[in-house]
Amino acid sequence: MSLKIERDQRRFRQIVRGKVRENLRKYISHGEMIGRKNKDLVSIPLPQLDVPRFRFGDNGNGGVGQGDGQEGTPVGKGGQPQPGGPGEAGSDPGGGHLMEVDMTLEELADILGDALELPNIQPKGTASIEQEKAKYNSVRSTGPESLRHKKRTYLKALKRQISTGSYTPDDPKVTPIRGDQQYRSWTTITKPEVNAAVIYMMDVSGSMTDEQKQIVRTAAFWIDTWLAQQYGGLETRYIIHDAVAKAVDEHTFYHTRESGGTRISSAYKVCAEIIETELPPADWNLYCFQFSDGDNWGEDNERAFATLKERILPHVNLYCYGQVESPYGSGEYLGHLEGRFGDQYNTLVTAEMPDRDAILDAIKIFLGTGK
Repeated sequence: MSLKIERDQRRFRQIVRGKVRENLRKYISHGEMIGRKNKDLVSIPLPQLDVPRFRFGDNGNGGVGQGDGQEGTPVGKGGQPQPGGPGEAGSDPGGGHLMEVDMTLEELADILGDALELPNIQPKGTASIEQEKAKYNSVRSTGPESLRHKKRTYLKALKRQISTGSYTPDDPKVTPIRGDQQYRSWTTITKPEVNAAVIYMMDVSGSMTDEQKQIVRTAAFWIDTWLAQQYGGLETRYIIHDAVAKAVDEHTFYHTRESGGTRISSAYKVCAEIIETELPPADWNLYCFQFSDGDNWGEDNERAFATLKERILPHVNLYCYGQVESPYGSGEYLGHLEGRFGDQYNTLVTAEMPDRDAILDAIKIFLGTGK
């Protein structure tokens, strides 16, 4: 019975994964998973999966196309309209209900990787952070019952009985005593664990609206989900800027009101300082994601490009610039950025995000590099 239940559970999970993958663009563009995240689980709304069943009618009443009636007469019992319809309340249950299914972030990352055919990331260099791990590689005579080694306990009891002559082949009964008990033991080892850090930068000037910030938030959720699966640890930093920039927490990053002009160089300066003081490239695989509507104070471009070239691009695995479309922004920065750097840096990737439907395509461009 338990094997059948486990088989049914695996089959159900496969169906759920198939539904999520089939509708991945909808989930991403609508942001339906954002706000349902709870630690390592995400609740996903899915159409209710009903079991097919037969519905029997009345015997002897004929079928469609039989009996009296005029063209256009509603099909139903006796040719009469059926209850229900626009504006009329009913008492019968309806269809199309949604149920919520919990999925782990690791499952979501697998679905995202499969759907977009994302390559596994190859961490740069050999830099790593060491963490202490417990490795069960020895045995001792004391310990908790949960760690009792049954095979070794039996063997020790068998050896004792043979050596004392209490073991009889005709009645091969082995009874361990307290002195025979063997328990798994561990030693603490240091295990290298490659870590990554993500720095998000967003323009919050007067031309960025709540819709653009929602696009950024949704993209960041899926980027975090994928990177967390690829690395043992993931640190996140947030930077907002208008004419000036500052490092903030996640809530402030997504809920700051729009105001002021735009100086992108201010964000680059804060980003470079975080890398130099908190996230040295020798210890971290660094990912930077910048989101803007493409507005920047014209005289600021040169200052921004200098900081980007000298203090950021040489130290990161990937630098991604996503340009969202705003009814108020000029959208010129993307062209200036590509014109200045072109193909000089293979770590620099750009994508346009005119609306929510473009989020999935932008993620594929950003993460499809495998860096």
